[in-house]
Amino acid sequence: MTEALIVDDNRQTADALHQMLEVLGVKARVAYGSSAAIAVLGSGFTPSLICLDINMPGVDGIEILLYLRREPRLVPIPVIVITSDDQPETRRKVMSGGATEMIIKPATIDALEAALKKAKLLA
Repeated sequence: MTEALIVDDNRQTADALHQMLEVLGVKARVAYGSSAAIAVLGSGFTPSLICLDINMPGVDGIEILLYLRREPRLVPIPVIVITSDDQPETRRKVMSGGATEMIIKPATIDALEAALKKAKLLA
């Protein structure tokens, strides 16, 4: 079964993503912020997918994305960035940083399903 890690400092957003992924048949674990995400990934957990917010206090999502793309165990994992930042420069950084897809908040189940299909996690 596909298991995702949701990284977002906003509990309401993270919980909504969790519910949408479950509806799509994806088991999900939530890390409420970048420090929690680093702890979960550092514990050896290797998800099939990471849904990542960009604007978080402390270590931001771009830094997390770059970390994911440097860590051999985590390189192959599709990353769907879900952010409210719709600036062209942000999209460029996200996509050149190795994200699979970028969704603008509020994420819809249709956008999430399309991103999962693009990541080849749904048929």
